Amino acid sequence: MNAIEINELTKKYKGFTLDKISFTLPQGCVLGLIGENGAGKSTIIKTMLGITHSDRGSIKVLGTEMNGNANQGTVKNDIGVVLDDVGFPSMMRLPQIGKVLANSYNDWDGRLFEDYLKRFDLPKNKAFGDFSKGMKIRAGLAAALSHNAKLLILDEPTSGLDPLVRDELIDLLGDYTRDESHSILISSHIVSDLEKLCDYIAFLHKGKLMLCEEKDTLLERYGLLHTSPEKLAELDQSAIMGSKITNYGAEAIVDRQLVPSNFELSQIGIEDLFIFMAKERKEAQ
Repeated sequence: MNAIEINELTKKYKGFTLDKISFTLPQGCVLGLIGENGAGKSTIIKTMLGITHSDRGSIKVLGTEMNGNANQGTVKNDIGVVLDDVGFPSMMRLPQIGKVLANSYNDWDGRLFEDYLKRFDLPKNKAFGDFSKGMKIRAGLAAALSHNAKLLILDEPTSGLDPLVRDELIDLLGDYTRDESHSILISSHIVSDLEKLCDYIAFLHKGKLMLCEEKDTLLERYGLLHTSPEKLAELDQSAIMGSKITNYGAEAIVDRQLVPSNFELSQIGIEDLFIFMAKERKEAQ
């Protein structure tokens, strides 16, 4: 079973369209959504959760159709969610929040929640509204991980966290996915975090899905080419995913399979691949 199946998802706003987005997340895997601010990452997540309604397309989560299905409330017990604003009442303290959540989830584990609060060094006697951004994210993660969720949906969970806490979080999420029934959909502008954690990568740019592929396949397929503008022009243009010409020469992301063997290529990172592809798409528009 796939954890997520999205087909032709479309949502129109004034000045922005989420345009026919389709991707699949296999169970037991982690998919990272990469895109600039306003690319559509949060729109996809909120539509999946029913916070926003799509104009067309279908969404299936953990085998359940989410568009108007009367059973979607049941499947939400199996989903752990951390949105950018977290959403807990500002006047409540964490023990009070824990009691509310115990009545909201069938498999709530209060002891595990307490363990996460200690692990994340979160105060119990401070109102949630007085938390810093990083503390709010950690509190949301503690809740999401404390009710036996089979799928975590995380919108910018590393935002506002210092590097040490981010690294601990990535390790924590890695431990979570050791259970083959657990899956994660995570968006982040900190691409290095996604590169460490994800099995699949999806690139969003201005509401369009540029690609969705296994991370290792992307890293194997594409390379970085340093050459002259004249040599770059000799290449099959379908091999070039993105390029940049400066006074010092040409730099391009290329498909290794379509480049002659006499061209020397360097290893490419996920962040560089996204930046080059997004710039190429922007210039073509």
